[in-house]
Amino acid sequence: MVKMPSCCQSGISERRFFLVTVSPILLTLLCLTTTGVSNAQELPKNSKSLISQSPAPPLTGTVSSGNQISLNGRTLPGTWLQRPGKSGQVTTHLSDGVFRQLIGVNFLTSSSSAKQPIQWFSSVTTPLVLATRLVGAYRYLDITNFAQTSGWQIQANGNTLVIATPKAQITNIVQSQEPPEASAPLQQTRILVNLDRPTPWQVAQGSTIAKPQTPSSDPDTPTPKPTTPPNREWTITLDGIADPVLIERYTPQPAAAPTLLPNLLKQLLPVTPTQPIPPAPEPLIRQVQVVKSQTIISLSVPFGLSPQVKTSANPNRLIIDIRPDPLEERDITWAPGLRWRQRYVNLGTERFPVVWLEVNPRKFGLTLKPMWASPDGLGGTAPLIQTAQRYLAVAGINGGYFNRNNRLPLGAIRRDSQWLSGPILNRGAIAWNDSGQFYFGRLTLEETLITANNQRLPILFLNSGYVQSGIARYTPVWGATYTPLTDNEIILVVQKDQITQQLPGGKVGGTAVPIPQDGYLLTLRASSLSAASQLTIGSAVRISSSTTPTDVSRYPHIIGAGPLLIQNRQIVLDAKAEKFSNAFIAEKAIRSGICTTATGTLMIAAVHNRAGGYGPTLAEHAQLMQQMGCVDALNLDGGSSTSLYLGGQLLDRSPSTAARVHNGIGIFLKPR
Repeated sequence: MVKMPSCCQSGISERRFFLVTVSPILLTLLCLTTTGVSNAQELPKNSKSLISQSPAPPLTGTVSSGNQISLNGRTLPGTWLQRPGKSGQVTTHLSDGVFRQLIGVNFLTSSSSAKQPIQWFSSVTTPLVLATRLVGAYRYLDITNFAQTSGWQIQANGNTLVIATPKAQITNIVQSQEPPEASAPLQQTRILVNLDRPTPWQVAQGSTIAKPQTPSSDPDTPTPKPTTPPNREWTITLDGIADPVLIERYTPQPAAAPTLLPNLLKQLLPVTPTQPIPPAPEPLIRQVQVVKSQTIISLSVPFGLSPQVKTSANPNRLIIDIRPDPLEERDITWAPGLRWRQRYVNLGTERFPVVWLEVNPRKFGLTLKPMWASPDGLGGTAPLIQTAQRYLAVAGINGGYFNRNNRLPLGAIRRDSQWLSGPILNRGAIAWNDSGQFYFGRLTLEETLITANNQRLPILFLNSGYVQSGIARYTPVWGATYTPLTDNEIILVVQKDQITQQLPGGKVGGTAVPIPQDGYLLTLRASSLSAASQLTIGSAVRISSSTTPTDVSRYPHIIGAGPLLIQNRQIVLDAKAEKFSNAFIAEKAIRSGICTTATGTLMIAAVHNRAGGYGPTLAEHAQLMQQMGCVDALNLDGGSSTSLYLGGQLLDRSPSTAARVHNGIGIFLKPR
């Protein structure tokens, strides 16, 4: 038997997790690859029907549009359009994800999908309210008056919208300790960045910062390993020039050269036992520098903390609080039948940040479909944000498991009544139709190869990267070719229900075998190799197929993941029965989940690291979903794969911290 891939054992793509914030404005700009309102990319011929090929809705009355923005001389991806307004005035509209990410605008709670209150160097109690417009897979905000009031200059130049904002000066940067709050009982650090005027700003999460070690005084004693997780780098970038005094104040000083005097004194003087001197705390502000008319403030943030950034007016300031609970509560009706929510959910004394979308599947125009990364078959991974934009999905979440090494699926994928990949290990799955009906449960697909003399041979795996002894089947949706996944396979080519070739597979990763468009390949591995003598060239074969439970086959769409968390309001978690590893069961990690509520609403949710610690265990995840009102719930792939997408942006994390994934569940909004 071939060893199960490690990704399948654990159910999570990466084994170690560090703090990831869920602050809504912490999105790294360069990770975005917005595609505007272009058509979806082509899939292989055999799977084109699985993706809607209808183009994006025409931009009726649009003067110009594009998917690039030049902000103060820097060209970045971002969708925009201009329309004729009253009295011949041209109005400018930015997709809301771009507006938040490029400018640093904070979105406030809204109960109307036609209006979006915002806060940007202004009062939260009297927010600015921008009109919204849904076009294709994006929601656009009318920024015309906002830009005029802010003194921006805007001009369309082909595919690029050129924006120039007034030059700003950073006059001071002050770090202080703030008294505890009810929501944050511990003392927190605050950084105030004073400005002479409002200016665009962004926050991005960077790499892990290794902690400096205190060397042992005894050369024979090794330096101890760190007992606390390393810090995480964050950068605050502002369109403005910092005062030279600030740059000098926060410029790292070179380390002093070691001297021979301490060692000489140690040899001459008697040794007195002393306690080791603890290292000085690492400064929060590591550096302030000016690069191409931007000021970059680099922070070193301890594990368990993240920056929460707000703006204020009179005086104009960035207020950066380093907190264990940076998530800001939000409840936004983003589109009819689509609601964006985020808040902390308490579980005993623990507080978990949860970002989720509530979808009314019975609302006209809203549909759900599986989606996967590669346009050329089932092999491959991509950032969820890229996959969602290729499919023109308005929203989505990462889906089932996959092997991160060969980038192949490890679970059920079915779309429009066609199996893309079969389920494995009787794991949990979600199935649904276009009428808003759902099934949550464990799932098995039984395929049987039937010969002309009525001999029946089980087919254990369909288009799967899960490799075990037995017979597996690969159809054209797998891709143009199949490359052996194990040594010494026997490959049978079946065309029009007849075996036409019998080929030796050779070494793993060896010669690729074309998959016929009018048939499929059968691969015989290990214990099934003896069946080759009965499956000779010219033999007629057919396939019977059924699912357990049987009624699941009537649902056209399925995504498998697991473990199953909740059925009929009761927690039914049994990860061992679904053959997940003990390490996966016990691990505290970021999680993705999907569920239905008592009102028939669908929820897709991302649960991140608890305040001051790591993410939930599977048992905690089930309890959290139950507490949020889930009637039936399924755990999806998690860890670095966890990604929640809406209208060109990730809501729950920075794209720089989100891994490439194989598949997901997309939410589509049909044009009216």
